[in-house]
Amino acid sequence: MTALSILAGYLALGAAAGTMAGLFGVGGGLIIVPVLVFAFGLQGVAPDIIMHLAVGTSLATIVVTGASSALGHFRKGSIHRPWFMALLPGLMLGAIGGGLIADNLSGTVLGTLFGIFVLLLATKMVFGLTPKPGSLAPGTIAMTIAGGIVGAISALFGIGGGAMTVPWLSRCGASMTKAVGTSAACGLPIAAVGAITFIVVGWGNPLLPPWATGFVMWPAFIGIVLTSVPFARLGVRLAHILPAHILRYSFATLLAIVGLRFILT
Repeated sequence: MTALSILAGYLALGAAAGTMAGLFGVGGGLIIVPVLVFAFGLQGVAPDIIMHLAVGTSLATIVVTGASSALGHFRKGSIHRPWFMALLPGLMLGAIGGGLIADNLSGTVLGTLFGIFVLLLATKMVFGLTPKPGSLAPGTIAMTIAGGIVGAISALFGIGGGAMTVPWLSRCGASMTKAVGTSAACGLPIAAVGAITFIVVGWGNPLLPPWATGFVMWPAFIGIVLTSVPFARLGVRLAHILPAHILRYSFATLLAIVGLRFILT
């Protein structure tokens, strides 16, 4: 594959990830990681590090896309600052832990765990399994523990953490607007610390392809970032046209296919 065709592929990936993120209301990591695994395989990247490289690169892209989202929510006043600050230490420590755990897993095991996680999300979407809204906010220790769990799982799988943070904050008594806005802010430190951790643990790996720094592939990062943000707006427009139940079942089906593929292969 030529350098031009590779860059064009990454631009297309960013467009697809952005559109689907806006369409289905999820972070692009759930789309970016599987497609990067496929793309890196076509480029001949060593199978042992494909999954790690895909997760690290996905986290790096979320730093940019997440910053754009968090800024928008900040301007609208939808970030609950006390809860964000309570979650922050756990989010950062968890993101480091997630990166270290990934470094000690083989690509096959990491891919299987990703597949299981995606299948669980698909099941949750189909059956509408969400915690009931609550009204009692937990203390600092509980928030730190929750942040650690969210940060670790998010960094391990290259996602922003919204699928876990929004239900948790809703359970703590946040309105959906505050839950989504605060979750967007939480995704930024997870992605930044997680991406740095993946760069550090992958530094000097002899299997790394050209243009990679640790487990972050910069051509993929650039291509995805350039197109994902503008195409997310297209996805949002489409989401207001298509029926909500069709969107939910369609995305759940896609997640189920992706999850099964990772588990079986």
